[in-house]
Amino acid sequence: MKLALYRYAGITRLGAAVGGNLVDFTRGAEWVLESRGTPRSSAHAATLLPPSAVDFLAGGRQSLSLAQEVLSAVEQADAGLLRRHGIVAAEDDVEFLPTLLDAERFICVGRNFLEHVKEGGSEVPKYPVLFSRYWNSVVGHRQPLIRPVVSEQFDYEAELCAVIGTECRNVPRDKALEVVGGYTILQEGSIRDWQLRAPTQMAGKNFFHSGSMGPYLVTSDEIRDPQKLRITTTLNGQTMQDDNTSGMLYDVSFLISYITQFMPLVPGDVIATGTPPGVGMARKPPVWLKAGDNLVIEIEGLGRLENSVIDEVDTGTHQAPAVLAAAAH
Repeated sequence: MKLALYRYAGITRLGAAVGGNLVDFTRGAEWVLESRGTPRSSAHAATLLPPSAVDFLAGGRQSLSLAQEVLSAVEQADAGLLRRHGIVAAEDDVEFLPTLLDAERFICVGRNFLEHVKEGGSEVPKYPVLFSRYWNSVVGHRQPLIRPVVSEQFDYEAELCAVIGTECRNVPRDKALEVVGGYTILQEGSIRDWQLRAPTQMAGKNFFHSGSMGPYLVTSDEIRDPQKLRITTTLNGQTMQDDNTSGMLYDVSFLISYITQFMPLVPGDVIATGTPPGVGMARKPPVWLKAGDNLVIEIEGLGRLENSVIDEVDTGTHQAPAVLAAAAH
């Protein structure tokens, strides 16, 4: 199942991608429950299938079962009726949001592909290099990435994200994939000079709307092996990154086992697993993102994440957040 968090007709929704359309789970569940004669169907639908990928994962089998029932009912229903009830919308008509927008944790792994470590001239890490990202630093599919006024060193990074599906702690490596609820794509835009000016990476990895996530959360049952996925980045039609997740130093199973030794994880928590070689910083001369660029990241089985690049509006630091928020929407 391919889940998407999106805004349509001014309402945030969670739905499934089906043939170029998105099926709104909450409205679809209300419609299904009403047809059964379920009392307070609206309240039940909002409880069982709320507009949140995090809550969907936390709902476990109960949420999944109702979602599958909704999709089966939609498949047999009249298309016009579904549109009139706001249950189905074309993907081209919606605003995609970062898929795990309300998740509790967003953990990133640095220097996790050997060839990327080599191209950057860094030492191979003895343990995973971990840092946090924050949700106001990412946008959804087809939303603009913002190049900040304080730097021209805006770089692209394609990454596979593993998303936790069940509360867990001290997970054995051989059981780690069992706690994964799904996978999604991250474009972890990095402001390289800010990233490298201090011992920690936090600043360079958290500029406002510098990264993107989506368009889908693909449930783990559709991905047999997360270490056998082709991952590519295309900039203005030119391939910049083309590798396979088999190139990770620390695979998804190891990362989950390692992280859960020091913290519990809960449904929706995101682990971004690092980028393969081919980043702009390592090229000669370097290739930095600029206004007007079109960036596309594809990961086998997960879809296509596409974003344009715009320049930040330099209006003074006290006004910038409001101005940038308006520019991004």
